[in-house]
Amino acid sequence: MDKELLMKVACICFVLSILQSSCNAASYNVVRFGARADGRTDSSKAFVNTWKAACGTFGSHTVYIPRGTYMTKPVVFSGPCRSRILFRIDGTLVAPPNYWDMGNSGFWILFSKVTRLTVHGGVINARGSKFWACRRTGSRCPPGVRSISFLWSSNVVVRGLKSLYSELIHVTVSNSNNILLENMNIIAPSRSPNTDGVIIQSSTGITIRNSLFKTGDDCIAVGPGSKNIWIEKIACGPGHGISIGSLGNSLNEAGVQNVTVSNVVFSKTQNGVRIKSWARDSKSYATNVEFRNILMKAVDNPIIIDQIYCPSNRCPRETSGVQVSNVRYSNIKGTSTTMEAVKFQCSASNPCRGIQMRNIRIKTPNRATTSICQNVHGWASGSVVPRGCF
Repeated sequence: MDKELLMKVACICFVLSILQSSCNAASYNVVRFGARADGRTDSSKAFVNTWKAACGTFGSHTVYIPRGTYMTKPVVFSGPCRSRILFRIDGTLVAPPNYWDMGNSGFWILFSKVTRLTVHGGVINARGSKFWACRRTGSRCPPGVRSISFLWSSNVVVRGLKSLYSELIHVTVSNSNNILLENMNIIAPSRSPNTDGVIIQSSTGITIRNSLFKTGDDCIAVGPGSKNIWIEKIACGPGHGISIGSLGNSLNEAGVQNVTVSNVVFSKTQNGVRIKSWARDSKSYATNVEFRNILMKAVDNPIIIDQIYCPSNRCPRETSGVQVSNVRYSNIKGTSTTMEAVKFQCSASNPCRGIQMRNIRIKTPNRATTSICQNVHGWASGSVVPRGCF
């Protein structure tokens, strides 16, 4: 076969490969399934039908939400799917104006049992202000919803998402593996109750990076059963900081291990880096945790381990069974609004062990800065201000 013929055959094969690839890929536009970009019409059914069409066919497909504002009640996008799906949001999703229309499921946008999913861009606005007002008055209110959740899922990327005014938690990850959350903006007022940014539970291999959190509760909370968690390049504030816990709510609760929090700026938050557990018997634990390269700006409690955690008046009267061990703090600097910039309030029955502090410099403007240590064993190296109390 001469050279010219070989080139023609190669060209034909290349064209065929492109055609085959095009046949295997498709874009499913929610508007074609009946969604209306007027901000008023309920597009829930159109969204779910679009997902089912993409999910049920082989290949790599896109669920596309074009520019405009789409109102949707709670929706569930279920797997497993036959395809890899890009869920591309160019528009804005808003919740119903009446918070009672959210129902009792606890979820607004739920991805369940999905794999090989990318959620890209867009704005989701849960319009939670009226719900918060209901809770503040103490009147009868619905349970509230999490804005976007991933349950029993794996190999998921969420990139460029903006979540506004969640009723409760903005993002939940539970019983999932290999999840990447990046370039996100999470926003709710500082006084909005329980509007955590991201909560992780019973999950492995979760990465959160390059994101902004302004909310009324924890920016990020790592809950029981979580391991191999990587958090980096985060701006947190206002909010309650980044927490491991709360732990020890039950006797046989799973622990937390292998967590790294790096390159974070906390601005006017209630806490900086915190580990918290209830004062009750438990087999839970937190081990192999590292907080490093962190800047505190006017933080109330920059470094805290709290094993007598009790946000209400109904406090357990035991000592915490949670074992906190091998926690490293390094290259942390900035300012505290309180004199007690470092608080290690560990369990009398299970003291904190292997606590390491290196190159810490946290000061309280115009006041002396101190540390508090209860039932903690560890050591310090380099310059440590306030002076360690091990």
